[in-house]
Amino acid sequence: MPHQTAAAASATSPHPATSLGLAFLGRLVFEGDRLGDVWNDLIGRLTVDAADAGAMLDLSTLLQMRGDREGGLKLQASALALSRCYRTTHGTGQALRILAFMAPGDLMTNTPLDFLLEGSDVELTTWYLDGAVPSPDRLPDHDIAFLAISQADDGSAALARLGAAFDAWPRPVVNGFPDRIAALTRDGVAETFAGHPLVVCPATRRVERAGLDAVARGHQGLAALHPDLAWPVIVRPIGSHAGKGLEKIDDAAALSAYLAGHTAEAFFIAAFFDYAGADGLYRKLRVVFVAGRPYVAHMAVSERWMVHYLNADMGRPQNRAEEAAMMAGFDKGFAARHAEAFAALTGAFGLDYVGIDCAETLDGRLVVFEADVAMIVHAMDSAELYPYKKPAMTKLFADFVTALTAKVRRRGRLAA
Repeated sequence: MPHQTAAAASATSPHPATSLGLAFLGRLVFEGDRLGDVWNDLIGRLTVDAADAGAMLDLSTLLQMRGDREGGLKLQASALALSRCYRTTHGTGQALRILAFMAPGDLMTNTPLDFLLEGSDVELTTWYLDGAVPSPDRLPDHDIAFLAISQADDGSAALARLGAAFDAWPRPVVNGFPDRIAALTRDGVAETFAGHPLVVCPATRRVERAGLDAVARGHQGLAALHPDLAWPVIVRPIGSHAGKGLEKIDDAAALSAYLAGHTAEAFFIAAFFDYAGADGLYRKLRVVFVAGRPYVAHMAVSERWMVHYLNADMGRPQNRAEEAAMMAGFDKGFAARHAEAFAALTGAFGLDYVGIDCAETLDGRLVVFEADVAMIVHAMDSAELYPYKKPAMTKLFADFVTALTAKVRRRGRLAA
């Protein structure tokens, strides 16, 4: 069938389709002003050319951002059947050429590189992998490669297939260690830092449904799952994010009720750690490390222990003032206090770029809830409500590009 053959050839072509990019599309959704116009333009492009893979991919991203994950992923699959390669140009596109390797999936599947490149002159080319990495001579030319696939609770199959693909890559590679990224599981990170004097990672274990059910029925105690578990515990379905299905469970009866309301076959169970401050409020920070240097992306303040930035109490002026102070004084304050803990983390992770969600105990230790290469870091918040964020994010983004450029120059690929 000639049409299928042509489509298959197009999907593996190194010629990139044009994409508006995650940052541009995300800002449209956040601000809302031009969303309808851009949506209609993308639909119009597909009406003229049903094989416009770039328009299809951008529409799939918009669908996901607007809450239609299933529809977005279905449309993404159609786009990737047409092309595996996409390009987004920031500014002039003349500063640096990045080739990012990503996996098909939702907005948590890959490092959100496009957000980190806002304000730059970088050309970002994305290749969505379907199995092994193609040989470099079959890919678009680039100054630096970036393995952007995140650890996944399904076993990180996309990473497992890569093996030593980047060990002899002809260009510098950022995060070119699939095994190190795959090791960033909730239970794996907790095990690595169990008993650490400066880093607190609540005891965490991946458990099949039958194991939790045995505890709920009284057939075994929590210690059978992990010796450091005791009531209350935190339970979440494997693969969940942003607090979906996450609950604090106080006893076996509550666990039984929880299981009755969730159909997942596997869960993470973790010790509940009360990280409230002296005033009873909970503060959770997102910190990202660029070439080992920490940057604060946000700090959420809430009266509730389950803190996510979107559901935190950041509408309160006093909480925004506290976040502003944290961002302004982060280097000499929080980062200085936890410098040894940060060094332990980055040394263990062994990655050029990684993020953590963390907090601080009353006795001065660092609490780490999660580590990932795909944490969302952006500059889309209202400048009116959050005037302190734009400068902080601008510095982070600029230093990110500077770090990548320095990595390239060390290999002699760019002029000074």
